[in-house]
Amino acid sequence: MTATIIDGRAVAERLRKHVSERTAELARRGTIPGLAVVLVGDDAASQVYVASKTKQAAAVGIQHFDFRLPTTTTTEALIELVRDLNARRDVHGILVQLPLPKHVDADTVLAAIDPAKDVDGFHAVNAGKLVLGQETTVPCTPLGCLILIREARSNLAGLRALVIGRSNIVGKPMAHLLLQHDCTVTIAHSRTRDLPAICGEADIVVAAIGRPRAIAGEWLKHGATVIDVGINRVDAGGGKTKLVGDVDFETAAARAGAITPVPGGVGPMTIACLLVNTLNAAVRAAGSTGVATLNALRPEEG
Repeated sequence: MTATIIDGRAVAERLRKHVSERTAELARRGTIPGLAVVLVGDDAASQVYVASKTKQAAAVGIQHFDFRLPTTTTTEALIELVRDLNARRDVHGILVQLPLPKHVDADTVLAAIDPAKDVDGFHAVNAGKLVLGQETTVPCTPLGCLILIREARSNLAGLRALVIGRSNIVGKPMAHLLLQHDCTVTIAHSRTRDLPAICGEADIVVAAIGRPRAIAGEWLKHGATVIDVGINRVDAGGGKTKLVGDVDFETAAARAGAITPVPGGVGPMTIACLLVNTLNAAVRAAGSTGVATLNALRPEEG
């Protein structure tokens, strides 16, 4: 069997088109969605991510406000900025780029963000609503993963889903999203015993552990849907490097029913879902405008 490749770039482009149309409609009614992006320090990867986020926001009509702060910025100064952004009516979404410098208390900073403007979906209020199955802002990467899963499988009810990784950013919210779609969910982690056997029972595997090619293709159930969240840079020889996922793609593609590539799978979806979250925050803030929030899972119906 040769797996179907789930094209995250194409799905993300389709989603951005819906965001752009809905943003233009909202702007005609007097509200331009605004996204504030806060970057502390000079981490090279973070700078690349922020540049991509702001570029894509501008492309769909979302106004972006960039705040570049020095590495020496204190927790208190960062919280003061967040509170100022909470009060601004032209800012509907606030994103504080992680990781923050070690001396900054990230949990305290994220807790200071107004939950209504928390477009990352990391605030405890939004995380709690997700656990309870209430309408809320969902973290971007898990939401993107779920959309890609549904590209391969329209009905998830009753399927066995395995989430490998238990982070608050991906693993835990991913598990709750799959539960809401009636999957039977297992979370595996560094202390899990006999991971290959558990993989072999799963109809859906979401790998998010940050270890290159850690999940072997022969572990997978024939026909499984595999979503690879990992982005790992490895030696490609000749002084060059390349990006690989947490799943051994070549062996997995020979066994799975559908699989995301790295790059070009989950990555593009994360930013596309950030744009969805920002648009939806602006719609809610605008109140009764005649523009509905965008359902990222069913954008044509949202």
